[in-house]
Amino acid sequence: MLKCDFGNLHREVELLEAANVPMLHLDVMDGHFVPNLSYGPMVIERLRELTDLPFEAHLMISEPARYVDDFIKAGCNLLTFHLEAVPEPRPLIEKIHAKGVAAGLAINPKTPVEKFQPFLDVADLFLVMSVEPGFGGQKFIPSALDKLRWLRSRVPVTTLLSVDGGIEQETVAETAAAGATVFVVGSAIFDKKSPDGGDYGQAIQELTEQARSHRVPL
Repeated sequence: MLKCDFGNLHREVELLEAANVPMLHLDVMDGHFVPNLSYGPMVIERLRELTDLPFEAHLMISEPARYVDDFIKAGCNLLTFHLEAVPEPRPLIEKIHAKGVAAGLAINPKTPVEKFQPFLDVADLFLVMSVEPGFGGQKFIPSALDKLRWLRSRVPVTTLLSVDGGIEQETVAETAAAGATVFVVGSAIFDKKSPDGGDYGQAIQELTEQARSHRVPL
């Protein structure tokens, strides 16, 4: 949702629901862990009133443990935080699970994927950043593909593999072939609104077809 029209969130949610998106990915940035600011639990709580779609809060923040209760109370179904912010994430994942919420673990482009190894048995989702976190509209970093392949060969088929950054027609195909099952898309949807400002359906349909036609058997 980093690239959406924040001045008209209600309408954006309506358009995304009409286009059958499976989940809203909410980019939470604190100006410390990443060099940008976005929004927090208060905005998400009001957004929760507008839709029943699942919410993933991507916590690009320092000390996420301080705020997980707030995001859960706001209505998030999945909380994803960064390994760089919490070098020993197991207790926080277990805390999130104890609250009845799914937990995801993310890494930045410069972090080796092997850092995930001790936690492959505990997270519900692993997110590979394919751009530097903090800003939308960046170019895809190809090293993300090897990270996805490494994960796909090591985690259960029930574990979600997510990729975030620079996802469009070509890269959604490449990442699906590498094993991704969740695709965080910003510009390739929000920049493709129809001329009358009223439809994301074609962009989402084309991306979905590319992902499905290139996905690896699980």
